[in-house]
Amino acid sequence: MSIPRLTANAAYSTPVRSIPARPEPSRLPMRHYTNLWLTADGGIEERDQMAPALPLFDAAHSAFARGTLITTTRGPVAVEDLLPGDLLQTSAHGPLPVLWIGRMTLQREDIASRSVKLTRIMAEAFGIARPMADLLVGPGARILTRPRDLRASIGSDHVLSPAHVLADGMHAFGVTPPRAVTFYHLWLRRHALITANGLEVESFHPGAGFERDVGPSMLSLFLSFFPQIREPHQFGPLAHLRLPLDAPDTLSVA
Repeated sequence: MSIPRLTANAAYSTPVRSIPARPEPSRLPMRHYTNLWLTADGGIEERDQMAPALPLFDAAHSAFARGTLITTTRGPVAVEDLLPGDLLQTSAHGPLPVLWIGRMTLQREDIASRSVKLTRIMAEAFGIARPMADLLVGPGARILTRPRDLRASIGSDHVLSPAHVLADGMHAFGVTPPRAVTFYHLWLRRHALITANGLEVESFHPGAGFERDVGPSMLSLFLSFFPQIREPHQFGPLAHLRLPLDAPDTLSVA
């Protein structure tokens, strides 16, 4: 079996300003996204935007379902109660502020069509309090795993794996909730491991070289979601190796 390509990244630099959005072809299915961000003077701004319902945009807004507890310097806080500027506890870099929060709601028809993959990870699937309660995650979520089967191939004891490849029918399941579900993702000043319901997960990062996979107009639209970002390299390097979000469900990461 071939191993999905793992990503690396370029150096991090400080974001500076926004790029205005450009119209996209109307033939693409569109989705409503909401973005909140921390301004240079410490304020908070919010903006609703429409964009094509493509993996690039969905991944930035669809990691953690409403109700997920994120570990902060104040203790666990429901993801929907977080604001830009709140300090999250990270595994390797200490407390880091949330710079940006992405939010989207998947409607019943989106879920029923199975066009997006939702995964429920059962409480203590990976050990005591990992997670401490069931964790519902969306297509943009990656979980830190220790894949014995891939260790020799990837040269690392840890890899960030998309949640859907963890579904084994016992510890994690693909799910189709009967009602709309709101999801969130969190961007920090550097890619980092944070904790959701006691499980190590990643903060948002679009991936190394993602700009090579989209046209100029789509890239401009995507960057307009991040007012602190001017160029793709300003998302910084990845903290860990990771598997692509479209990794096959049959991949073993146990």
